[in-house]
Amino acid sequence: METRTGDALIERIRTHPADDDIVGPAANDLLGELHAGYPVENLGRLLRSDDEAVAGTGAWLLAELAELAAPMMDEIPALLSHRNRIVRYYAIAVVLENAGERHGPVIAQVIALSQDPESAIRWKVLEFLTESSVEQLEAGASCLSPGRFRDLIEWLVLQEDEEPDVSGIITRLAAGDPVTRLFAAAAATSLSGPDDMSLLEHAAGAEDEEIRSFAGERLSELREHGTG
Repeated sequence: METRTGDALIERIRTHPADDDIVGPAANDLLGELHAGYPVENLGRLLRSDDEAVAGTGAWLLAELAELAAPMMDEIPALLSHRNRIVRYYAIAVVLENAGERHGPVIAQVIALSQDPESAIRWKVLEFLTESSVEQLEAGASCLSPGRFRDLIEWLVLQEDEEPDVSGIITRLAAGDPVTRLFAAAAATSLSGPDDMSLLEHAAGAEDEEIRSFAGERLSELREHGTG
């Protein structure tokens, strides 16, 4: 296939990283090229750039590609530890969409980001914990050393596999440890639906502002779905 258009767009992004008027249209055009068959592996030229803006554009493109980003999973560990929060943010979305049982180490890496200093990353991890499959969570747990993260993941899996620990979820939502509160919010969100929003309502009233805002947003979505 002819690749000159895709190659030219990549070079445009690399050459003008700070010019949104150039990068925005170029990135959107490149996304179209990728959906049309331009090799996703070529995004490595953006992802490995020393320029944080260029790497961020590459990470956004990967996240927008959903399952088409699968060939780039070997790049994800470096992106999850990238100094730029935008890169880490979009890398989490790629893991959610593409990680399977053999990707336990990278899932474990996402779980560890639940204590990232950036609130946007913690929010994205909470979204990951809420939307990931039991198989993904179990794969991540198998690659974690015994301790807090592994215990919390195994507890979260039990909420899906067995009778939910409602009192335990409510207690953990008020725990002194922010990571414990985050996992409790994931459980509350996962177990809530249009017919029973009680746990999510409890999370939406939490003192933790991040959890309160996340739960409030999900609660609004459920209520809109119920009246739609």
